[in-house]
Amino acid sequence: MIIDFRYHIASLVAVFLALGLGILVGGIMLKSDVLVDRQKQMTDKLEIQLEQLRQKNEAVEAQVSSLQVNYKAQEEFEKQILPLLVKGRLEGYQIALVETNSYSFSDDLIAVLQMAGVKVLSVTTIMGSFDQSVNMEALKARLSWKDVGDGQLATRLASEVARGILVNDNRPVLDSLVEAGVVKISGEYGKPLSGVVIIGGSQEREMIKTGAVDLPVIDYFLAGKIPVYGVEEMDIPYSYMKEYQKRRISTVDNIDSVPGQVALVLAMAGKSGHYGIKPTAQKLLPALDDAKEVKNVLR
Repeated sequence: MIIDFRYHIASLVAVFLALGLGILVGGIMLKSDVLVDRQKQMTDKLEIQLEQLRQKNEAVEAQVSSLQVNYKAQEEFEKQILPLLVKGRLEGYQIALVETNSYSFSDDLIAVLQMAGVKVLSVTTIMGSFDQSVNMEALKARLSWKDVGDGQLATRLASEVARGILVNDNRPVLDSLVEAGVVKISGEYGKPLSGVVIIGGSQEREMIKTGAVDLPVIDYFLAGKIPVYGVEEMDIPYSYMKEYQKRRISTVDNIDSVPGQVALVLAMAGKSGHYGIKPTAQKLLPALDDAKEVKNVLR
């Protein structure tokens, strides 16, 4: 039988196409199986990792819960032990509080001082930066300080605030500063002082003013033989402790905590030093090295 040549060629082409198609389908199926295997391996790994993360999360949650329990127990312990450590240690003391950061401070501070027998005569708050809070020329005109340069104004105002606290013979100046919104005052001024607590630290770099305000205030009281104690809160971004310590005064850098408040009371009772938790501190608390002190606490 004679086979048509074109038919023969078409048959060969069909065979080759079928063979190519078979190879293509087989390759795809083979690749598909490989992909499935890889996806399964990745899924298995992800499940293992997720399980590990779940276990770690459970461990962290358990640890947090334990820490919360311990923290509450510590708080309760501090409340119980606080009166034993400070009660009556400073009977007859009269102090002034000077706040140079206007961020306010914990009400517990005054309560602890009163527990120790301290009478807080006055609280003076310097509102922000002297140079930024008021129109300097208007204030100088009001106070008749035309000869005071702009660079000297903050230091002069700080000294006047300190003078008003201690002797109060410049009441018109103090009242002018209050009216100008530069300071806030409360309490009794011009009374004898056993000491001054200056509360510093700054939340903003631009508001740091130790050289212009804090140190002149400290210098004024030290010149009058009035002990000064420099304090600030734990989380304040810009600490003043190093600058305060240049004046050789006792410092406490965690005054918003029970240990810090105890340290302040003990420092005022004669255990001078630098206390707290920051690098500028010497130790957390003064040592209770007197047998009578320890006996009183354990009684």
